[in-house]
Amino acid sequence: MTKGYLSIVLHAHLPYVHHPEHDSFFEENWLYEAITDCYLPLIAMLDRLHQDQVRYRLTLSLSPPLITMLQDELLQSRYLRHLSRLLELAEKEIARTQEQPLFHELAKRYHQHFLQALHCYQNHYQGDLLAAFAKHQRAGSLELITTAATHGFLPLLNVSEAAVRTQINVGLATFKARFGYTPEGFWLPECAYYPGLEHLLHDAGIRYFFLDSHGLMEASELPRSGVYAPIDCGNGVMAFGRDPACSQEVWSAEAGYPGDPDYREYYRDIGFDLPLDYIGPYILDGNTRINTGIKYHRITGDSAYKEIYRPDKAQAKAKQHAEDFISKRCQHIQALATDMQQPPIIVAPYDAELFGHWWHEGPWWLEEVLRLASQDHHDLETTSCSDYLQRYPTQQQATPSASSWGDQGYNAFWLNDSNDWIYPLLHKAGQEMEKLVTDLARMKVNERQQRALNQALRSLLLAQASDWPFILKSGTTADYAKKRLTDHLARFNYLHDSIRKNRIDERYLSALEVMDDIFPDIDFRDYGVFERKE
Repeated sequence: MTKGYLSIVLHAHLPYVHHPEHDSFFEENWLYEAITDCYLPLIAMLDRLHQDQVRYRLTLSLSPPLITMLQDELLQSRYLRHLSRLLELAEKEIARTQEQPLFHELAKRYHQHFLQALHCYQNHYQGDLLAAFAKHQRAGSLELITTAATHGFLPLLNVSEAAVRTQINVGLATFKARFGYTPEGFWLPECAYYPGLEHLLHDAGIRYFFLDSHGLMEASELPRSGVYAPIDCGNGVMAFGRDPACSQEVWSAEAGYPGDPDYREYYRDIGFDLPLDYIGPYILDGNTRINTGIKYHRITGDSAYKEIYRPDKAQAKAKQHAEDFISKRCQHIQALATDMQQPPIIVAPYDAELFGHWWHEGPWWLEEVLRLASQDHHDLETTSCSDYLQRYPTQQQATPSASSWGDQGYNAFWLNDSNDWIYPLLHKAGQEMEKLVTDLARMKVNERQQRALNQALRSLLLAQASDWPFILKSGTTADYAKKRLTDHLARFNYLHDSIRKNRIDERYLSALEVMDDIFPDIDFRDYGVFERKE
């Protein structure tokens, strides 16, 4: 008998990086690495579970920028080029490590990994990973949801309802255009919420969203079931809270599973370890060292010395950690069930890119978790939040607290000395976009003006992405983030002025449409005045 439920939610998102104006571009590697180390292994995991007829439910959020990049033909062809270079490097490593048996076995393993990625991507999935995910959605084991158009940090865009509403609605439209339906769930970017956001989610047809635990625990009324049941925001939109223990066990750098000494060390890569004259053809501009994905060492504690990676030991440890995870969830559910009127739901949301990319063994761990959870003798069952609401539609009403899952739990990571200059510029551009719509929405505009207005909205949405302030704060590739943000704002300002003066340069407009080729069905009029549904 099921005493409680476990809902594992993976959020897959990358910033929109698309540079057809260059033959190659370093930041595109973010996508290629995620495909090789995360998305393909996750799909292979889903395929194995399906083949073995394992009963499970998993939720996957796919962001609109990621949806767009995964189906972009230029990026698909460049990914194949990327794999071909990795295969060449792995072949060189097999030859170089002939006299080092343990390294040699790992080199052959990497070569096989890249070869399998090439075969699956090119032959099995024909480059369409979205179709692979959709297959498992149709089979009933995977629930697909989405997020805001460019992952904008909604509380800091909330000087204008139009800005937040457009982020939500364009995100949902992008998902529906690809998958044919509007999802019931919505991933708030960075799990960032402000009171009143539930009204825009309701207007968009959203049934539920996720918050960090304090978003529920500091709600207008203390939730009777803590974070182990959703709360109704008062309009039928449900907020589910993140379980702190699940977060600690997987996310914590000190106590989490991924820090185990038997797991692969992400930060030791041959791109940094091998001589420059050898590794040069496979790193940035032949001189700037970057990760190649070939890593021979395990974590081995805090010392500079790292022992060689042993995949067999790592896989055994992943299984052990999965058993520990399920055992703790069962114990927790048994304790919760005695005091709750309905079965508890434990919600465990994670960034998808943790699994396979940052935590190499993550897909092994997740597969074992889902297999163990499917066994009849456990008191838990994996479910999606929409399934839970189908069973238990009536919940306690309360208004969640403003919150995020970022450092310190609120807006500090996205609003600080490194990035606070962004928001006056974003707000000004948003006001100008709104005024353009007010002035022109009811007027007859010609085809070129329509294109320019739509492109101005694309530029605004791309500038609003939460990725840029995040990167500026974290300090990684900060110059790139600053340039992307200022470029998008400059493009918006140029288009705004060109539209106002009715001097639209066809050649420049066409170039912008090629470079920022996202949201093909966008309509600038959707940024205008809005009447809420009753």
